[in-house]
Amino acid sequence: MEPLIKTTDLYLAFGGVVAAGSINFELHRGERLAVIGPNGAGKTTFINICTGYLTPTAGKVYFDGKDVTAMTPRKIVRMGLGRSFQLPQLFTEHTVSQCIQLATARRNRRLSWFRPLSATVDAGEVDETLRLVGLSGDADQISADLPEGKRKLLDVAMALALRPKLLIMDEPTSGVASEEKHGLMQTVMHALEQRKVTCWFVEHDVDIVAQYATRVAAWVGGAIVADGPPDIVLNDAQVKSEVLGT
Repeated sequence: MEPLIKTTDLYLAFGGVVAAGSINFELHRGERLAVIGPNGAGKTTFINICTGYLTPTAGKVYFDGKDVTAMTPRKIVRMGLGRSFQLPQLFTEHTVSQCIQLATARRNRRLSWFRPLSATVDAGEVDETLRLVGLSGDADQISADLPEGKRKLLDVAMALALRPKLLIMDEPTSGVASEEKHGLMQTVMHALEQRKVTCWFVEHDVDIVAQYATRVAAWVGGAIVADGPPDIVLNDAQVKSEVLGT
């Protein structure tokens, strides 16, 4: 089966620092990939290349069989590649429900100055998206007033409203209280399963990686040094030394 996302000989350097060193990578439908690595290893740079925010010096990125290397982020999103961010990108002056309405209307290309926002979308679809991530009770809350865990869930929900085939999440549990991390990830993974969305997430919490990933890719110095099942990668000698610090 053709991979959902594929890179060939991907290279990018900032001055003398190699952020992506000839990366050949494939991600297949249904996988839950966790990307781990120390700060500065190239994890977010790789995401930015694959989602159109950065253009590589060399190499190609393919999404769902199509070359997206030179495409803008907006075009890539329309093809079905969604993203949530380490710092949630919300419409902070709007309610939770309105944030989902905006994302849904944008997907349908029905935003208009001349129609109320609520009239441009299916209210049932908005409610279902909120239910998926456990935010139904917060529908009328201003998004800026949400605690961090719910802000993260809303960011994911807005990405899901775009109906992606793949969702890339950059540190979904960062800034979230330790006792809330597993609950957040359970909610997110259930939502992805319900929508049949493949996922790739950057994460520093080893317990989260071990429990929720089906595959782990470890980055060091702009290169993938280990890639495979969590129990194998997390016990790799180089990963333990250079990534986990054990």
